[in-house]
Amino acid sequence: MLWRAKLGLLFTFLSLSCQEGREAGDLWGQWRLRGSDTHYISFSGKVTQFRDVDKGTDKGMVFGQFEHVGDNLFIRCSSIKGLPSDTAVIEESFGMKPFTNIRLKIVNLDGDNLILTQGEKTWSFYRY
Repeated sequence: MLWRAKLGLLFTFLSLSCQEGREAGDLWGQWRLRGSDTHYISFSGKVTQFRDVDKGTDKGMVFGQFEHVGDNLFIRCSSIKGLPSDTAVIEESFGMKPFTNIRLKIVNLDGDNLILTQGEKTWSFYRY
């Protein structure tokens, strides 16, 4: 009987996870910055995660909330501990500013490619 309860909880969790991911639409999943082995961004539900890794170790990981409206992407990052390194991951490692109110233009979004721009800057990601 206990295994049925565990199976039911697992099924419920998986169902909710799938529904949550659908909110991200075509952005859903993990993306890797072209030409970089260390910069990743992922989208699920309304949450985004930026990661800067070096030799398998996270140099920085920052979460934010995003909104995808037409060809615009709005991201509001937050720092749980208020560390300057969190802001550095976004503003220096990725070059996206400002930390709390990033506004990007989606130039291309298909199954495997994501191209974002902000002013003169361009970021090209591929699904990882």
